[in-house]
Amino acid sequence: MVGVKGTTFFRDTRGVDTIPLKMVFYLAVTAAIIFLVAFSWNNLSPIYSGAKDSEQINDAALELLSIQNGYARTLQGYNDPQGSTCSVKLSLPDVDYLAFGVDPDPDMNGNLNDTQWTLENNTIICQYKNGVKDRYDIDGNVIYFRKGKVDNSGIWVLDDGQNKSENMGVVIEGPISGNFDLELVLADKKYTLSHF
Repeated sequence: MVGVKGTTFFRDTRGVDTIPLKMVFYLAVTAAIIFLVAFSWNNLSPIYSGAKDSEQINDAALELLSIQNGYARTLQGYNDPQGSTCSVKLSLPDVDYLAFGVDPDPDMNGNLNDTQWTLENNTIICQYKNGVKDRYDIDGNVIYFRKGKVDNSGIWVLDDGQNKSENMGVVIEGPISGNFDLELVLADKKYTLSHF
């Protein structure tokens, strides 16, 4: 390719001094900053995600606390109106399980069925897929959580399953997403019954 006065394009050095050296330096610094921000975002993302998870679980604890002094439906009489209920909205994709009132994995080996569950009233336990376990305490009177099931007449009752460990609390295995309803009921004592 022929340039001005018979020189080739690649040999034409007349415009070199028109590119300010400061511009090259600023572009290099900007590229370095963008690289560092992109690199550090991968490290900050789990912290941000954990903060969002904590906020959701604390909101769930407040919802559960709000129904504890409400009306408890008697399980013996099917004509009773529904007890005080709350609906907890959760979106926890990185969670292995969320446990209400029980620790289903006290030995922390990832298997929820190989050991006896440990009763932990007024506690929500969140175990992440990476093995980290967080505990959230619910203030106030003792809250007994129980898993619910629908009986033949379409009424939610206590689930007296075959595994006695599972009769102590409520566990949601991850990934967790959706609305989870709980109701205050009365049998031999007040229970917070899961409707899921």
